[in-house]
Amino acid sequence: MIDKLASAIALSLGLTLVAHAQTFPTKPVRIITPFPVGSGPEGVARLVADKLSRAWGQPVVVENRPGGNGFIAIDAFKRGATDGHDLIQLDNVHLTAYPHLFKKLPYDASTDFDTLLPLFKTYFFFTTAVDSKYRNVADLIADAKAHPGKLNYGSWSVGNPVHLGSALFESVAGIETQHVIYKETSQLYTGVATGELAYALGTSATAGPLYRAGKIKYLAIAAPARLPAFKDVPTVAEAGGPASFEISGWTAIAAPKGAPAAVKEKIQRDIEKALAEPDVREKFTSFGYEPFTPTREQFNQYIKAESIKQAAVIQRSKAALD
Repeated sequence: MIDKLASAIALSLGLTLVAHAQTFPTKPVRIITPFPVGSGPEGVARLVADKLSRAWGQPVVVENRPGGNGFIAIDAFKRGATDGHDLIQLDNVHLTAYPHLFKKLPYDASTDFDTLLPLFKTYFFFTTAVDSKYRNVADLIADAKAHPGKLNYGSWSVGNPVHLGSALFESVAGIETQHVIYKETSQLYTGVATGELAYALGTSATAGPLYRAGKIKYLAIAAPARLPAFKDVPTVAEAGGPASFEISGWTAIAAPKGAPAAVKEKIQRDIEKALAEPDVREKFTSFGYEPFTPTREQFNQYIKAESIKQAAVIQRSKAALD
């Protein structure tokens, strides 16, 4: 009798979950993003939103909440719908770096989000002025070792991928350099072009405009292999730097923890379909982004591994924020 009751309850629960997935969404869906209008990550969110709108027959809107290290967007998400009609785009630092960098965070990465899948991955180039004396990463390391603490690099804040990636480079290359903070990414890469900075890490989205204008050059790509769109740019190891050196950025879509499991599975499945469409892949190439398609379990393990790596970098660099 008990077994029959348990089976009936399980069947009823299963049918309820299926019903949730079949009827979702019942109203407009909101994707909250911490990125400003016109940025590469935000552009991907809009591509996905357009595909989902067509598939679901409901408006899927992207709501920009930039600023405050992404905390403004996260606060809006936490106050939003908990049934899956409100989603959030998160940067990799929100999940892997900030929990180790801030003494107090206005969110808990382990309880406030259910990270469903990544949208893309982008790798960082070592950029320097087009007339720089550096021909490769080996030259840069040799100069830094010859002049400890004299060379500088730039980023736009403490704790972003460029800053932490450069700190990791210092550690594995055995060098010491100075971190210069710029207010905007455009100012940062102008500083590279004019020679104010010895180098800076940059993606094809952030550093690409000045690269295409012939103002800066790429010494190497911090990726496991050369990128198809930049076949002439060597990896860091090929350019005389540390072996297997990789610096990447990525964003992910997360749902509220309390959203029905079947709804989260539907969202994940439909976003995966959208990301696989040819026109989206073409846009990725123009943005300089790479497809990133681990399973959900693999992605969760990847996040844990990245978090451990970032914790070590932050501890070594003694970086901290209130």
